[in-house]
Amino acid sequence: MFQSLWAKKAAISLFSLGLMFLATPSASAEKVVEKIARTGTLTAGTSKDALPFAYRNERGELVGYSIDILELITSQLEEELGQEIELELVALQPKERIPQLIDGQVDIVCDASSFTWKRDRQVDFSFSYASTGTRLLTKSGNDFWDAESLVAKRIGALAKTTNERSIRRAQPLAEIVIFKDRAAGYQALQQGEIDAFASDGILLESWLRNTSNPENFQIVGDYSHEGIGCMVAENNSQFLNTINYTLVKFMQGFLDNKPENVAIFDRWFGAQGVLPLNNDLRNIMIDNMLLLIDFKDEIIN
Repeated sequence: MFQSLWAKKAAISLFSLGLMFLATPSASAEKVVEKIARTGTLTAGTSKDALPFAYRNERGELVGYSIDILELITSQLEEELGQEIELELVALQPKERIPQLIDGQVDIVCDASSFTWKRDRQVDFSFSYASTGTRLLTKSGNDFWDAESLVAKRIGALAKTTNERSIRRAQPLAEIVIFKDRAAGYQALQQGEIDAFASDGILLESWLRNTSNPENFQIVGDYSHEGIGCMVAENNSQFLNTINYTLVKFMQGFLDNKPENVAIFDRWFGAQGVLPLNNDLRNIMIDNMLLLIDFKDEIIN
């Protein structure tokens, strides 16, 4: 019941936000699409530890659901520009994402970035292609289900993330401990230096699934519900249109059961994927896709 209500609210919210980002004002500076055409390279900021969205695998390669989305965007750019485009991936810390977009050091950021109005005042977001929310990873037996239980607790988080802000908003009397990356936060929790680590629920599920002693930990609480999208510098409507077109085409293909589209989703979230989703979470993602597609003209592939 709760998941179904959340799915409907999240889907409506994500669609409403998406409508706002179809176009942005023009500017005299070189646009991102012009830069990509000139250099033949799409420079994309992403994450090194946001499994299954964007992370380094055992060979040191940046892979994940968001990386696959970036490859689809690159292919769409090649089709529109009529030239080969190289995808260059740059691993960024969350605090680096918006400054590097604004400075033009990266052309796009796709990792596990969720929309906030504060961020939207600095950059523009694409349509959402996944759903998440802030939850807490803590040791088994701890009871951190509500805001009142967080008073004086040491809660780890990454700087300038929605997770940090969500916990500060939910309980100002919690002690927020900032870590440089997720690995450091997980280690601190294991060593008892913090009481819980705040992150996106899907990322915590990924860590728990891959740790050697999952029975010692639990994921609790629901402190925010968010949509994940790509970020671009403001005043780049042509580029944003290309990104949104790519996302809608991918989602429509998935809903139409096109093998190549289903394979991308299932590689990360299917029954044999990196992080198999339970039916509730899978339905939330599909509901969001359906609502977005229902309000768009059908794309003929």
